[in-house]
Amino acid sequence: MQEEALSNIELLKEIAEFLNNETDQCDMLHGALKKLIKGTTFTTGWIFFIEGDGKHQLASYEELPESLQHNGCELLHEGGCWCVNRFRKGKLTKASNIIECQRIEKAIEEKRGKTNDITYHATIPLQSGDEAYGLLNVAAPNKTHFTKDELALLESVAFQIGSAIKRIALTKKEQEVALLAERNRLARDLHDSVNQLLFSLTLTARGGAEMTDEHEVKETFQTVQTLAQEALSEMRALIWQLRPHGLENGLVEAVKGYSDMLGLRLQPKVEGVISLSSKVEEVLWRVSQEALNNCKKHSGVLEISYLLKDEGNKIALVIEDHGYGFQYDEEQPLASIGIGSMRERVKGMGGVFQLESALGKGTKLTVKIPY
Repeated sequence: MQEEALSNIELLKEIAEFLNNETDQCDMLHGALKKLIKGTTFTTGWIFFIEGDGKHQLASYEELPESLQHNGCELLHEGGCWCVNRFRKGKLTKASNIIECQRIEKAIEEKRGKTNDITYHATIPLQSGDEAYGLLNVAAPNKTHFTKDELALLESVAFQIGSAIKRIALTKKEQEVALLAERNRLARDLHDSVNQLLFSLTLTARGGAEMTDEHEVKETFQTVQTLAQEALSEMRALIWQLRPHGLENGLVEAVKGYSDMLGLRLQPKVEGVISLSSKVEEVLWRVSQEALNNCKKHSGVLEISYLLKDEGNKIALVIEDHGYGFQYDEEQPLASIGIGSMRERVKGMGGVFQLESALGKGTKLTVKIPY
């Protein structure tokens, strides 16, 4: 018993040291789960994240039996079960023995492959203070009951993981705040220096054109004025991109303000109650900027339809114009209008990017991102 206690302390120390040095959440979950399985008699484990609306997602897993890995871990991604349902109701606050696992039972009934003699599992909430993030589940062959010592160990590991989740989230939030502050500083500097110089150049060129009667000199001043005005417009757009006015009031308000600045007439529509994370909102904002810039430069029309739609577990964004359109080949993207940049942003969020366009038939951009 004493040797077992010492072994548990060493395992907790090893996991704690690993968690303290890890900064990426996915790597942290995978590494902690791997060390737990390797350092105990448990042979498999998986972690669910559970959102405030009750939706769950498979965040990490280790050494799953064939039946649970079947079809891309389908049984773990979909459906409900005792532990998730109890967590949603706020009734799962400590490590518990599960009398039966509905997911494994279903795998057996549907003959999805080997279960490695696993029929039961222990479930432990991942918590930090008053915040709960999800569940840690572990199992072993032919094990139908978990001892108090095993549950105590699992609670300690789950608490460590929960604390690491909170630390990484806070660090990420600090980084986002620092990035926003830097963008605001750069936007102020551009506004106070380059923006003012371009404005002065515009006035100077206009004055020069009015003061001379020589045709060639007047044309030169007018050309300088036109170029300065274009550069000033580009600078204002850049400053807006760095520090979008209205984003604090939601994505649609920010996009509407940006379209007004470009001289476009946006027709916004929102379907469903939508609450986006800062990361998803950032991607949709950048994609919207690029799309509206393209509309302004290439479509030849001012009317733009803008739809933001809640599709359950995905947010859909559709931006459409009925302008000139262009011949689009997905295999040969037109870098000049930023298609590659938009696609990469969406792909980085696990989303789907679709562009439809043809000469004389306008352009339709559709983006779908899970959230």
